[in-house]
Amino acid sequence: MELAYIPSPSRGVLYLGPIPLRGYAFCIIIGVFIAVWLGNRRWVARGGQSGTVADIAVWAVPFGLVGGRLYHVITDYELYFSPGRDWVDAFKVWQGGLGIWGAIALGALGAWIGARRRGIPMPAYADAVAPGIALAQAMGRWGNWFNQELYGRETHLPWALHITSSEGGRVPGYYHPTFLYESLWCIGVAFLVMWADRRFKLGHGRAFALYVAAYCVGRGWIEYMRVDDAHHILGLRLNDWTALIVFLLAVTYMIVSSRLRPGREEIVEPLAADGSAAGTVASGGSAEGTETDAETDAEPEKPVASKPRAEPADDPEPTATAEKTEPATKKS
Repeated sequence: MELAYIPSPSRGVLYLGPIPLRGYAFCIIIGVFIAVWLGNRRWVARGGQSGTVADIAVWAVPFGLVGGRLYHVITDYELYFSPGRDWVDAFKVWQGGLGIWGAIALGALGAWIGARRRGIPMPAYADAVAPGIALAQAMGRWGNWFNQELYGRETHLPWALHITSSEGGRVPGYYHPTFLYESLWCIGVAFLVMWADRRFKLGHGRAFALYVAAYCVGRGWIEYMRVDDAHHILGLRLNDWTALIVFLLAVTYMIVSSRLRPGREEIVEPLAADGSAAGTVASGGSAEGTETDAETDAEPEKPVASKPRAEPADDPEPTATAEKTEPATKKS
């Protein structure tokens, strides 16, 4: 009898009338909000405008979801296109199955499109959102807990995950909670990137590269513990090879980038850098407009043509009137 273990939820979906509320989807949505919130704070601290991260995320998130699903379907195609399988299941994202490698790749493409539309350097944006992405992954892994999937080998440790479902070939029992291991690892990666970025002033995409490299290290040993079906190459799971290759690419980028472009970007968003000029325009118009107004004020008014009138005859009355009004003028 197990005295301590991590229980699995009895079901991963609740129904609000006819509307299904899926735990997997909620975890992804919460993760996106965390990434945008933290990314916005870091972007503003770097000199960018508030709201820019969310605007670019509108491009990055849909691309990332499509990329993550494509990677999963391609690498596990037999789950959807082998005999006896229904290919329509490939579109059922709520049942689980998002590959982080595809999500990062296509998500980066979407972010690049959004950043280019705003004239923002993509490496600077990637540095700002890197810790937030790691925290989003940490939150998203709890979606696997709701679906009772992606667990490790059998164990009798006090923190073993109790699998109760027998659907999809699952065998009820106690297993390593690899979803929890990866969630905790991603939290550690987020704090590592924030510390290193503050300590070494990482720029030009090196904070993002550090996130990628650190995540790959953890993904390597966590992937080795998993028991779900996967393709193997030379005795290693496909995702282990992917993690190794991506790790080497990230480290290489950090080394080359630090030599070619040391330091950090001084300006990450031109519009934010021109904020003071914009404030001047809002309060008193543009410099050109001000100069034009001054020139206009300096020009003498042109006399308006009018009919000549006859000079009045010498009359002592106007003089007397002027003498009377002059003291009043001085008094005011």
